[in-house]
Amino acid sequence: MKIVVFGLTVSSSWGNGHATLWRGLCRALGALGHRVVFFEKDVPYYAQTRDLLAVPGAELVLYPEWGAVRDRATAEIADADAGMTTSYCPDGAAAAELLFESGRTFPVFYDLDTPVTLARLAEGGSLPYLPARGLRDFGLVLSYTGGPALAALRDRLGARQVAPLYGHADPEVYRPGLPVDRYRADLSYLGTYAADRQRRLEELFVAPAARRPRQRFLIGGAQYPTDFPWTPNICFVRHLPPDEHAPFYASSRLTLNVTRRDMAAMGWCPSGRLFEAAACGAAILSDQWPGLEQFFMPGREILTAATTGDVLAALDRDDAELSRIAAAGRERLLAEHTSHHRAAELVTLIAAAMSHQRAEA
Repeated sequence: MKIVVFGLTVSSSWGNGHATLWRGLCRALGALGHRVVFFEKDVPYYAQTRDLLAVPGAELVLYPEWGAVRDRATAEIADADAGMTTSYCPDGAAAAELLFESGRTFPVFYDLDTPVTLARLAEGGSLPYLPARGLRDFGLVLSYTGGPALAALRDRLGARQVAPLYGHADPEVYRPGLPVDRYRADLSYLGTYAADRQRRLEELFVAPAARRPRQRFLIGGAQYPTDFPWTPNICFVRHLPPDEHAPFYASSRLTLNVTRRDMAAMGWCPSGRLFEAAACGAAILSDQWPGLEQFFMPGREILTAATTGDVLAALDRDDAELSRIAAAGRERLLAEHTSHHRAAELVTLIAAAMSHQRAEA
């Protein structure tokens, strides 16, 4: 297949979860013999934080404004098998209309932020990345979130064919590394600051740090405010590029995963960091949410925590037990949740939806 994608970003992994997911998918799709053309608006923030210029498995098209690239997009769509727009794509609505006008290219929408989409819709907010008719005109709607979110996309936005396409990790990029002193910690957390997970982060990270002043805690990420409740034993490293994630995870006994509020409430929405940490062979401690057991088995492949006390209990486990959990989590990741698995699922889903559309016609 030739697949044309209009997305948020693939060139910068700063402050977003889209880029590393697309990098893994593009590499895997290319390895499977498919061709991807990825259109990304060259916005100042991502231009200043760009950490990838050439995307393995894909052709990257950076453009300043939609008017300047519309003809190129039309030409790429003309011989494409499928065209895809995504959540938070700056020109998603315009790109979707271009796909519908083509009449040949199979139109797909991929919502990598389904809980946010549905929450804003419920609040009456605008969704600029969606066309005026919602999801009715797409041949296939993919959701990063499964469970009840799929029915909501049908009932509230008119999607016809809906399927989950979950997160993943590329084991070529995310694999066990060697520990380094600057990332040494008893408990680490890697993630961009988000106000809607701050309460849980304070309960599962900041409070345990206060209770264990002799242990070292480490946060890696971007956009943390100056009034974050730091304690003397919480260290901080600014945004880490993907090639630093392996040593980051290798340097802590345990790493924490905290899911954003809307994602946790809806369930079946594992963060990309969860898969990356598992691929790197980290022992993971995660907050609890519906559907977690579909991805990793609590108690065997991952640990879970609902309270500060749960975190302290996890920190008290011995190294051999944490190593066994880390190994089991990585084994599950390699068996079911790699970028190659998701790329194969994507191609199968598109082909099946195309076949369904032809049968209906």
